[in-house]
Amino acid sequence: MEYPLPAAARQYVADHLHHDPAQLALQARRFPGLPVPELVRQIQARQKARTKLPAWAENPELIFPPALSVEQASSDRTAAFKAELVGGQRLADLTGGFGVDTCYFASHVAEVHYVERNPQLAEVVQYNLGLLGVRNVHYHTTDALSFLKSTPDTFDWLYLDPARRDTASRKIFRLQDCEPDVLRILPLLLHKAPRILLKTSPMLDIELAIQELKHVRRLWVLAVDNECKEVLYELGEEPAVDPERYAVNLTRAGEQQEFRLNRAREARAISRYAEPQTGQYLYEPNAAILKAGAFRSIGNAFELLKLHQHSHLYMADDLRADFPGRIFRIQAVERYDADALLPYLGSEARAHVTTRNFPDTVAVFRQRTGIREGGHIYLFATTDLRGRLMVLVCEKVKRWSGELVAATQLA
Repeated sequence: MEYPLPAAARQYVADHLHHDPAQLALQARRFPGLPVPELVRQIQARQKARTKLPAWAENPELIFPPALSVEQASSDRTAAFKAELVGGQRLADLTGGFGVDTCYFASHVAEVHYVERNPQLAEVVQYNLGLLGVRNVHYHTTDALSFLKSTPDTFDWLYLDPARRDTASRKIFRLQDCEPDVLRILPLLLHKAPRILLKTSPMLDIELAIQELKHVRRLWVLAVDNECKEVLYELGEEPAVDPERYAVNLTRAGEQQEFRLNRAREARAISRYAEPQTGQYLYEPNAAILKAGAFRSIGNAFELLKLHQHSHLYMADDLRADFPGRIFRIQAVERYDADALLPYLGSEARAHVTTRNFPDTVAVFRQRTGIREGGHIYLFATTDLRGRLMVLVCEKVKRWSGELVAATQLA
């Protein structure tokens, strides 16, 4: 592809950025002289990037690789978070990809080396980062292992985000199945840098990763808007057994919720249990905390009562405004029965439903009760300490002008 795109091609992309790519492909004959199939791929990739990389997606000068490379790239929010973890004079991004992480690392490290074995992708990234004014990146078209073996240099940091798709494009997540195999090349990595930052899928079991890697100093479970996106492991030269864990949730409002724990403190924490009561506040930890395994220590830290060992829902009579997760006010504690629940929902019979430690899925719950999605009421279907099924009828507590208020007060 020609860099930069000719003016007519850029105009085509801008005019059709929000259109259906399949329809655009069928209308290619209407635009003779334009490489419509390639431009449609540009549009598809930009549409993929619209949420995770909004500024890049709207920049008409940038060139986008195939949509899969965009799908596998970090978002601007997670890349910015990772960049805050590193520093020093020299860093090598050994799995460069679309270059998002490289771009953000370059704002925190004096010299960054971008390593990517796909020459077409590396060419796109070099062009894009040049347009974005990033001048402290060196580009290497090779694979991670070849680069490490051939360079005489050492680094302050190495960064890896191993490819998590096999040759049939199926998603994988075990360390030994990814490319490169970090477990196999770990001695070489530690020889080249005292600190390594490794990004993995949130599907990878954290305890297994710590056991296999052996050198994990710290780790971060990173969520965006309460959805786990990645787990980051900092590896060091000395073996470690019980690294510090940071559960981080980056919220839509720009907040960074963080909770710190390790396995020893979690094991020492003692949960206190109670039956839920009308008028209490219900606390649901964010996804990063649950993935990090803070099932007991989160309750201790905020002096909360736990509803059940396996529900991971907590309660208190008072409001803990700094709790890292969602907060609700319990309006009623009801049995699992449509006749008991429908009076709280109004004529449209709508509510948001969550099941925790409950035999039925949300879909089955809705089928049995006739309750549709929506509204301002939140239903938590769960099990009490005696093994009885129950439904907590709740109203969400939201932030508004710096204060916490009930959802109905925002109407």
